[in-house]
Parts: sequence; C-alpha cells; structure tokens
Amino acid sequence: MSSMRSSADTPHLDARLDAFAAANHGIVDRDRLRALGFSDTAIARRVARGLLHRRYPGVYSVGPVLTPAGRCLAAVRACGDGAVLSHRSAAALWELLRDASSRFDVTVSFTSGVRTSAAIRVHRTRRPIETTTRDGIPVTTVARTLADLADVVPRRRLEKALEQAERLGRLDLGAIDAVADGQPGRRGPALVRRLVRAHDTQGMTRSELEDAFLELCDRYDIPRPAMNARVEGMEVDCVWPQARLVIELDSWHWHGRTRAAFGRDRTKSRRLTLLGWTVVRITDDELEDDPAGIAAAVRELLERGMAATG
Repeated sequence: MSSMRSSADTPHLDARLDAFAAANHGIVDRDRLRALGFSDTAIARRVARGLLHRRYPGVYSVGPVLTPAGRCLAAVRACGDGAVLSHRSAAALWELLRDASSRFDVTVSFTSGVRTSAAIRVHRTRRPIETTTRDGIPVTTVARTLADLADVVPRRRLEKALEQAERLGRLDLGAIDAVADGQPGRRGPALVRRLVRAHDTQGMTRSELEDAFLELCDRYDIPRPAMNARVEGMEVDCVWPQARLVIELDSWHWHGRTRAAFGRDRTKSRRLTLLGWTVVRITDDELEDDPAGIAAAVRELLERGMAATG
C-alpha cells in the first residue's frame, strides 16, 4: 500500500518541484524539498536518476544547466537562511561592475557556521544587513553594496560603480547616509559618502588604461591629474597644470593605433614641449610591468615641475 501511494504521489511531487524551480532559477535546497513533500529517500532517488544535481551540500538544481542568476542563488542558499549576495557579486547583480571572479561574495551573520570555500567567499558581520531581493535573489541594497565594495576594490573601481549607479538611477543619497550613520567608524560607508558629497563620481576617464593610471596614482599617493583636459587648445590624457606636466597614455588596444594617429600624437607632443610643457608618454605595458618605477618617475617629474614654476 505504501509503495502504491508513493508511486501515485510522484507526479504531484514532481509538478510541485518543477513549479518551485521555475520560480527560483532552477535552485532548491533540502529544507524546501522537504517542505514540498519529498523524503530524504525521494531526494536521493532523484539525484541518482539525474533529476536533481548537487551544487553545494544540501543545495540542488533541477537540470544540469544553470543561468548566472541560478549560480548566484545557489551560492546564497548554500550559506543558509539570512545569507545574502554581497560585495563584488552584488555589484555585478545590480549591474554596477563586471565581476570576473569565479567566487561568490556572500554575507552572513557573525554567528553563522558557514565557512569560506573555493566557490564562496564568506563575509561575517555583527551589524544588521541592509538587504532586499533582485530577481528573486537575496542581495544587499545598492547603498550597502557600495559601502561593502569600498572595502575590497581600488578607489577608481568604486568610483566607476558609483558612476554607473548614478546613470541607472540607483544612487540613493539618503540610503548612503543611513548606511554610513549606522556603521560609525567603518571605512567603506564613510568613503562612499565622502566621494558622493565631493562629486568625485563624475566620469573622468574613457578607457580601462586611464582607470589603471588613476589607480596607480592612488596606490602611490600621487595627486590625481585632470583627465581628458584641454591644454593650449589640444586635448591630453592627463595633466597637472601647476607643474606643467602632461602624460599621454599609449595603447594599441585602447586607442586603435594607426600610423596617422601615431604622427598626430607626436606632433601634439612637440607643440606642447615648445610651449614649455613637459610631455611624457607611458604605454600600457610599462604601466603593467613596472608600476613602482612609473610612479617614482611621475613623482619626480611633478616635483621638478612645481619647483620650476615656483
């Protein structure tokens, strides 16, 4: 009798499972399977038949292929109730930054026993977590995401995320203040508030090479230049007007170099030099291979320029 009832219930159980999976990016955990009426034996049977695929301990997908959203939700479910997508992974979900990492950032309460693994980077907090859902995935709010992001990425990457949040209409100044006020003494929220209040989120760069140069300036405590500014009627990549120093950033990849462009750049450099500007060209390879050497050279050029202009 029991076997007959189990067999008869199977289509109804599978129908419930399919409906749940369709609403949850194909992800289901053991507790939810039990709530749907599945016994541990029934779960094991479906795993053996390839109807459920184990993603993390106690977390399964219905079907072998997961969408990016399904992978995010699986990582969150693996960390238990109350866990939320956060930091870089949350920024990617909110479309503020691309995240090339193969690991997911998930925030949990300080008392959670979940541990960081090869697939999930666990962040613990004693404070309340400002959370919401996006596309059915528990995630930190945009304001909290930006505050967390400030702790794990260079300043320029944070600025790019702020710029994108503003473009998408997701930059809520009141929420940013609330996160900062609720976490006094924490660097990330204070930095986000300062950048927003100082209007440092305006777009200054046009390429990843220019972003990389600003990151180098920040890393080595070099005053930031004006970017893509006009000098003597010509646009330059980076300029410190008081030191009369211009730096041009060269990259075949980003600038689409041609013989004509190469010639125009040299003509511009020559004209600026004749007008009393120091002009230095730095390639992307130099920036990557010898950042410390480039930083030292820029700092010396700035000091010379400031001394000469008195």
